[in-house]
Amino acid sequence: MEKAFKWFSRLAEAIAGGLLAAIFLTFLLQIALRYLFTPAGWTLELIGILWVWVIFFSCAFVVREQDQVKFDIIYLSVSRPVRRIFALISAVALVVGMLYTLLPTLDYIDWMKIRKTATVRNPFTGNKIPLRDVFSIYGVFIVAIAVRYAWQFVDTLRNGPPKTELELAVEALHEAEAAENSEEDANK
Repeated sequence: MEKAFKWFSRLAEAIAGGLLAAIFLTFLLQIALRYLFTPAGWTLELIGILWVWVIFFSCAFVVREQDQVKFDIIYLSVSRPVRRIFALISAVALVVGMLYTLLPTLDYIDWMKIRKTATVRNPFTGNKIPLRDVFSIYGVFIVAIAVRYAWQFVDTLRNGPPKTELELAVEALHEAEAAENSEEDANK
């Protein structure tokens, strides 16, 4: 299971990196077209579409929990049992909030099929792209976040609240010291 998770994580990172590379290359193309040839408006729209996908795809599948920006002054000032309660409440709130907005969001995304991109066209058919396809990643984002925090709720029930950055740093320091001591013992 862990091997499959690592494989999926690497694939998600590769996709996000590919999207960022596509943004960069489109940006370079935009500069070249502007100064060397005729400006093309589709490059701006494509960069916007790719940016939407990078943000929601990365937040759903690449950005780890410890990488999220948090305002945790109160959380860090309370005892571990209270942190557990806080973590459970916040996980439930996020799952409920995401699931509550899922159906209306999917309905709106589906409605967006009647609107199309202004200049970007499907390279295979030549048709303008429905905005439903552009914003469909947000539906995936909602489901992924709901699943992530449902799992975090279960994990918090089993193992207690997630460790803080300070606890992780101290733990890493102790592991490094233990490894150093065992190495010294082996050399004696």
